[in-house]
Amino acid sequence: MEFSQIRYDVADRILTITLHRPDKLNAFTQTMRDEMIAALDAADADDDVRVVVVTGAGRAFCAGADLSGGQDTFDYRVRGGTVDEAPRDGGGQVSLRIYQSRKPVIAAINGPAVGVGVTMTLPMDIRLAAESARLGFVFARRGITPEAASSWFLPRLVGPAQAAEWVYTGRVFPAAEALAGGLVRSVHPDGELLPAAYELAREIADNTSPTSVALSRQLMWRMLAAPTPYDAHVADSRAIHLTGQRDDVREGISAFLEKRPPQFTGSVSRDLPDIFSDPQPSWAADLPPR
Repeated sequence: MEFSQIRYDVADRILTITLHRPDKLNAFTQTMRDEMIAALDAADADDDVRVVVVTGAGRAFCAGADLSGGQDTFDYRVRGGTVDEAPRDGGGQVSLRIYQSRKPVIAAINGPAVGVGVTMTLPMDIRLAAESARLGFVFARRGITPEAASSWFLPRLVGPAQAAEWVYTGRVFPAAEALAGGLVRSVHPDGELLPAAYELAREIADNTSPTSVALSRQLMWRMLAAPTPYDAHVADSRAIHLTGQRDDVREGISAFLEKRPPQFTGSVSRDLPDIFSDPQPSWAADLPPR
């Protein structure tokens, strides 16, 4: 698969997507947006990919939007748009595609990650950072507002007070503060970041059912917006019912009883049931008022 601004490398069932404009600190462009979406499409269709790791080339993760367009970088009218029509936010397109991913996505933040460089990591499942990483929701200092659906993701990840402080000040902060604020899972010496990310990815790839992980990912993200736990109960019940009929559950139980590693055969690209679209089961009507 050929890309110009990212690299796409699969090894041992782990896909590494590397943002690859090192001379520009991997600044985000429309091309990078399109290539990241295409890479995630390819990953979802490839059952040999179990986990995705996203990192940056060189000394940065992503320095935010490419500002080479100068003062008009964010003025859609300059590119032929109208005053009233709001074009789709490119960072949001990437974030929503990550949100829809059927594979777990791990961010290995190897250096500066500001603007879209940090908001694109919010729908990723787990974030690890290098000690040299610096992060910042710098939008207010540029006269714009947060994007990439970060107003939905960030408060849910770190709480509204911490999100407000980082967004309102727009300051750049160190990896240690990101760890203390709950934005990243762990901080590592620079040379140990990718090995730590791959160790975590291997834990998933070697020991879990791909369809179980894909459905669990859908459940946890979607239930963040569910109004009550009763909605989760209905979705959980359907998911357990459907996965309980599959070969993977038989293999998982057999492997546990026989004290051996499991050999799951479920296919995310072909076998993933839809646990949300069907009507609610009849018993859901008997649940207590919500």
